[in-house]
Amino acid sequence: MTMISKAAVGIAVGIAGIFFGYCFYFDRKRRSDPDFKKKLRERRKIKKKQAEKNNLKLPDMKDHEGVQRFFLQEVQLGEEKLTNGDVDGGIAHLANAVAICGQPSQLLQVLQKTLPPQVFYLLLQRLPAIGQKIASQTGMAEEDVE
Repeated sequence: MTMISKAAVGIAVGIAGIFFGYCFYFDRKRRSDPDFKKKLRERRKIKKKQAEKNNLKLPDMKDHEGVQRFFLQEVQLGEEKLTNGDVDGGIAHLANAVAICGQPSQLLQVLQKTLPPQVFYLLLQRLPAIGQKIASQTGMAEEDVE
């Protein structure tokens, strides 16, 4: 009985050694690749751009004029991006405008008449996530004040 367990332990140690050797070999090979650092920098730049893109700076909700400027800016940017063919960017800006709008149902009715049905559907799908994002950011801003 002890012989089988010793053999099983030996096999397990051997397999673990082979696995770690395999990992070490390919990690060394990956790091010695001349394009490794270049690819790594490119991936970091892309992630940084995406993080900056997703970072939404909301106006002070108590400043009515600031909220109105933000709303108009988001609607304008959304329309520009949609006309340029950037559907995702346009939807993101329009969703921000709807989420910050004082009367979202009326704005949605106007958008339903002006936008193609598939784009409007994508906008409706994006609204809950944008609403939560804005609510969390306004909640964090209120907590900072207190």
